[in-house]
Amino acid sequence: MIDFLSIETERLILREVTLEDAEDMLSYLSDPEVVKHMGLEPYETVKDVHSEIQWYQTIVKEGSGMRWGITLRNSGNVIGSCGFLNRAPKHFRAEVGFELSKQYWGKGIAAEALEAVIKFGFEHLQLERIEALIEPANTSSQKLVEKTSFMREGLLRHYEYTCGKFDDLLIYSILKGDLT
Repeated sequence: MIDFLSIETERLILREVTLEDAEDMLSYLSDPEVVKHMGLEPYETVKDVHSEIQWYQTIVKEGSGMRWGITLRNSGNVIGSCGFLNRAPKHFRAEVGFELSKQYWGKGIAAEALEAVIKFGFEHLQLERIEALIEPANTSSQKLVEKTSFMREGLLRHYEYTCGKFDDLLIYSILKGDLT
């Protein structure tokens, strides 16, 4: 199990989410535009969000991931999340994922959170490689990872089956040495 540490940036505090954050999280996870490229149907109830929070707790316990709630420094409200999943410690790699409440899009918040999480992964989790899997139609996430020094490696055809369909995913990666 990994120790769960909060991360502070200029504008943000990334912290562990709790069941008390479920209402905040429902406000963005119920938004079809936010979850459109996540392979999820919009959440409908606080109970739906509880299962998401339990998944966050499970991946930390298993050592297969770590997901931070994104909060603004001047507010404790969770406005999104960012973190690792599918971590393979033996291979020094993990996948990164993120989502943000629509009202905060275009303000550099996702980039600030992503950069902090990447730095944490390389420094504290001894990762060598971080991957991002993104639907081809999700151009804003592609721009975000490219701005954060990720390189596009290729297309994974019919890589996931979500919401009743097969999804192609673009694979991006960043290596620890890319940041030096």
